[in-house]
Amino acid sequence: MSPDAGLRALRDAIDELDEQILSQILKRGHIVQQIMALKGSLGLDAFDPQRETEILGRLTADRTQPFDPGQVKAIFKAIFHASLDLKDRERWQRLQVKRRDLVPQEGIMVGGVSVGTGGPVLFVGPCSVETPQQMDAIASFISTLPGKKILRGGAFKPRTSPYAFQGLREKGLRILRETGDRYGLATVTEVLDVSTLDVVAAHTDMLQIGARNMSNTELLKAVGGTGKPVLLKRGFMSTLEELLLAAEYIVSSGNSSVVLCERGIRTFEPWTRNTLDIAAVPLLKLETSLPVIVDLSHSLGRTDIMLACARAALAAGADGLMMEAHATPELALSDGFQQLDCEGLRRLVEGLGIGIAADQTDSRASSAGARRNPTAQSASAGGPS
Repeated sequence: MSPDAGLRALRDAIDELDEQILSQILKRGHIVQQIMALKGSLGLDAFDPQRETEILGRLTADRTQPFDPGQVKAIFKAIFHASLDLKDRERWQRLQVKRRDLVPQEGIMVGGVSVGTGGPVLFVGPCSVETPQQMDAIASFISTLPGKKILRGGAFKPRTSPYAFQGLREKGLRILRETGDRYGLATVTEVLDVSTLDVVAAHTDMLQIGARNMSNTELLKAVGGTGKPVLLKRGFMSTLEELLLAAEYIVSSGNSSVVLCERGIRTFEPWTRNTLDIAAVPLLKLETSLPVIVDLSHSLGRTDIMLACARAALAAGADGLMMEAHATPELALSDGFQQLDCEGLRRLVEGLGIGIAADQTDSRASSAGARRNPTAQSASAGGPS
């Protein structure tokens, strides 16, 4: 036999062996699936490290030439890992957040506002609830904006520094509720922990889980039990898979009214407060039917590029936008640098093509608030009373 013919014969033998090996690996995979199903019915963990050690010990006990025992272990560990991946893949596909019928045809209702259908929703309002007059001044303007909008405002404020303004707490909740009712606006505010969940839920139409609490599984389960719509923000160091698994905690607790929020992730880039991950929007849309919105204020930390990024978010398929707005951002008690004033908010809404903001201006909104409450301007200038 010529060398070429001998090489071809050896290669044919390798090809035949490869087919046999693949056939056996596939057969092993089917048996692994049966084992995992049986273990699942018994409440047992799929991974058994003791059994893996025993198998590897048995396989490397005899001569393994031309491979050494370490190479044989590496080969079979790869096979074991692939078997565990089968379980992860099946678990991922069985997640409730993956169901395409999870969101009703009318979308997720927040008060009278539908999120996820019928055009983008604006989640807009100040970073923090400060005074009744401050909330009246901005809400009176927001109420004139075209399209669908929800009034946001922080009453319980998680801050990096313990010395920063922490919010008005229960008083802030009451102000937010009263302001929303006055202008016919649904409201959303953040809940920080299980202990304050009931009081927050009693005063708002939607519960917000902030980036810091995305992994607070006890809080996720608790808000799942309220039946209230939930706005779930992505943690600034979290993957999209982790965000969806956080949503699964809420949905599996009986509450499918969840809106996901991309709010920027932490990177090395200092020109924005965080880095807006636009790709998160279409990627999440591929994996779940839950609505997805984008928080422009916390992702950018600046207002000069907000319109361009808002357009990009909507073009990517976002169901809504969140932005912070304040009648006098320079006097805000928290994050004034990233809050739009009324004129900036009007320009943004018009720039998105949502409509002309009813000919309102910052000065008209402020004067309207002053007419309803003569102390508005003095209180806004002096901060909370």
